Amino acid sequence: MADCKKVSKLNCIDLSSQDIPTSVSLLKQACMDSGFFYVTNHGISEEFMEHVFTQSKNFFHLSLDEKMKLLRNEKHRGYTPVLDETLDPANQLHGDHKEGFYIGIELPEDNPDAQRTFYGPNLWPDSDILPGWRQTMEKYHQQALEVGRKIARLIALALDLDVNFFDRPEILGNPIAILRLLHYGGQVSDPAKGIYGAGAHSDFGFLTLLATDNVSGLQICKNKDAKPQVWEDVEPLKGAFVVNLGDMLERWSNCIFRSTLHRVLGNGQQRYSIPYFVEPSHDCVVECLPTCQSVQNPPKFPPVKYEEYLLQRYRETHADLGTYSKH
Repeated sequence: MADCKKVSKLNCIDLSSQDIPTSVSLLKQACMDSGFFYVTNHGISEEFMEHVFTQSKNFFHLSLDEKMKLLRNEKHRGYTPVLDETLDPANQLHGDHKEGFYIGIELPEDNPDAQRTFYGPNLWPDSDILPGWRQTMEKYHQQALEVGRKIARLIALALDLDVNFFDRPEILGNPIAILRLLHYGGQVSDPAKGIYGAGAHSDFGFLTLLATDNVSGLQICKNKDAKPQVWEDVEPLKGAFVVNLGDMLERWSNCIFRSTLHRVLGNGQQRYSIPYFVEPSHDCVVECLPTCQSVQNPPKFPPVKYEEYLLQRYRETHADLGTYSKH
């Protein structure tokens, strides 16, 4: 049976608003309903966002040989070719019809923390080939993290926690924060044949900020067990982030807040998007928040260490690096 489809109406959170109670109320409603919402007036200028997208396109316009020189490493930094990632193996014929590029927290190799799974030096294109590219991405990485922290403070209030609960050193004080550039090359998706731009999945972690161009494709499914599944289009909103919650926040909140199934369907157009994954520190232990449990509603999940959980999810969804011949 074919999927049903409609357009989703998401709450819009204005980060410049001084009316914090209203912002928290809108956010809480969105987090309980679908875990998806728009964020506007976030502090990153439209001009700079356009420059980031231009630089992203400049990278993906390089030859495959040039891009493969930066093939992702064991630290999950660098280039991911088309079909490298399979987000919904039960329903996908091949991998996702998208290519990507991972950029994490930059640490020099002599920093003791650089040995951690999701820290260390990034892979960068040669500055002669893409001048200013690294500087642009590093600046965006820093600015997006600040937006993520602002949203985390509203989430804390929505969960009846101290406003700075997530700012603590063991959570977002020393975060894993991953910027990913994505390019969908114009493949037309066909769910009936298992062909997707990005297979249906929920995000792994805490919080995702998604910047998009004006090409549609993102869809969400609020009830994954419904037959048939109802998929709602999430339309791009100029100047806004689409924000969604990940599995770790669903766990933290004892399923009060939701990490929702979503996918990307290609419609024949080139599409560029830039998700930014805001994740707690490696050693953060995620266990049910005190405000989200009671005698009637005990914790549904055991505690889990963030680094171990995230690494396992990456292993499950990405091709083994040994499948690629060395370039």
